[in-house]
Amino acid sequence: MGITTSRAASHANPLDCSKPSARDVATSKRWRFRMTDKRSPDGAITSLSRQQLSYLIRITLIATLGGLLFGYDTGVISGAIGPIAEYFQLTPAEKGWAVSSVVIGCIGGAICAGWVSIRFGRRMAFLIAAILFLLSAIGSATATDFTYYTLWRILGGMAVGLASVVAPMYISEMSPGHLRGRTVSLFQQSIVFGQMVVFFVNYFIAKGMAEHWMVDYGWRWMLGSEALPALLFGLLLLFIPESPRWLVLRGRHEQAKSVLSRFTPTAELDKTLNSIVSSYRDSSRDNLVSLRERGLLGLVILGVFIASAQQLTGINVVMYYAPDVLSSVTASSEDALLQTSIMGVTFVGGNLLGMLLIDKVGRRPLLIAGSIGSMIGMCALGIIIGRDAVGYGALIALIVYVVSFAISWGCVCWTLLSEIFPNAIRGRAMALAVAGQWFAGFVVTQTFPMLRESAWLNSLFGSGFSFWLYAVLTLLSLLVVLRYVPETKGKTLEELENITGTRLSKRRRALASASS
Repeated sequence: MGITTSRAASHANPLDCSKPSARDVATSKRWRFRMTDKRSPDGAITSLSRQQLSYLIRITLIATLGGLLFGYDTGVISGAIGPIAEYFQLTPAEKGWAVSSVVIGCIGGAICAGWVSIRFGRRMAFLIAAILFLLSAIGSATATDFTYYTLWRILGGMAVGLASVVAPMYISEMSPGHLRGRTVSLFQQSIVFGQMVVFFVNYFIAKGMAEHWMVDYGWRWMLGSEALPALLFGLLLLFIPESPRWLVLRGRHEQAKSVLSRFTPTAELDKTLNSIVSSYRDSSRDNLVSLRERGLLGLVILGVFIASAQQLTGINVVMYYAPDVLSSVTASSEDALLQTSIMGVTFVGGNLLGMLLIDKVGRRPLLIAGSIGSMIGMCALGIIIGRDAVGYGALIALIVYVVSFAISWGCVCWTLLSEIFPNAIRGRAMALAVAGQWFAGFVVTQTFPMLRESAWLNSLFGSGFSFWLYAVLTLLSLLVVLRYVPETKGKTLEELENITGTRLSKRRRALASASS
């Protein structure tokens, strides 16, 4: 990527996402970000003005706040679960429910997300999620009964499920094909950044505080702290436009063109709009039955697998239970929270690395390499926990795992889900995939305390059994990736849809020939 400039850029309000003025356009002609589109065999160049690229970055960052809240909401429980379990006197199964109840809400939110995003638009879906995040933070922090606590956490889970579908969908629909891998992977980066932030928030809330204060008040401050980023997200949504693809779906073509012009080179504006319109026109008669159509059904199943496999690697066990796991091999719960925060920093670093590599190396190579690293980390963690080896060994194993996960299933999963589904079914198919992801996450999260504290399993396999189980599940997922997951690097959403349609037509012709 090269940058040529002649003088300083205009001093625009960084939150002003309105259409560039004539003066801005004139100025932007002297700022060109030249990006070679590797999809073009003739080496064609796609140029974005500085103003357009800056605009694209702003709206992407605002949209990724949904991911930050996703990470914050799911990560906050890691530091709070110990005091919560003591405050409500929970059994191992109830402890699992205190953590996994949020995942039930995630499933409901993901299922509803497709309908909400189609009926009301992507931006309104974001706003609904922000309100639910805010209400959940306040409600769960003030709960005095375990039932009310779980209800508020389920409400927060609905916000997470909604954001987990709409945010990557919105970002992918606003991004050029040659940048989409990096922009969509920002969503995963925002998730882990939110988790890292809340790990440190939890640590500083607990630092130097007595155990009884943590049981009575500390966990409430942890859960309630989410209200601040939720409020910020709701306010910043005023500065992003609606998705041009949703506007086309609603027949508002002029509005769609206006939005596209803010981040699409002028020479490609009409071509891009016509491509979107053609895509929706060709599929305008599609309905729910189309999800079960031969060919499309395979894509939906693949999407559900990709989303579910991300959870079956055991990532939520690490994110939700890391302080609990580390407390058995550290000197104190405060040390466990500090080590969890260090792990969170390396997780962010791994996601940054994945974001830089995803459009250069491709999706499949990252999944393969990261899966192998994840298996190594989980196997090592199981050995260390099984031997009760006090020290930094468990932290090192966790770092190997989270970095490997981050460069593979972390950033690649959301990118693939935003790419493989045709326009006409993207909302519904992504909702099903993310619902499957959260169901897998619920199973993993709910069963971990019971697996870890099972006297029978511990007597047979030792206390590291659950971590070895996740390593085996990662191996099985890797085998499916090698056989079925396609490479999508560098293609537009409409090009991917054309490829899907071509393959579907070939399959139908082959079946017709075989039956004749």
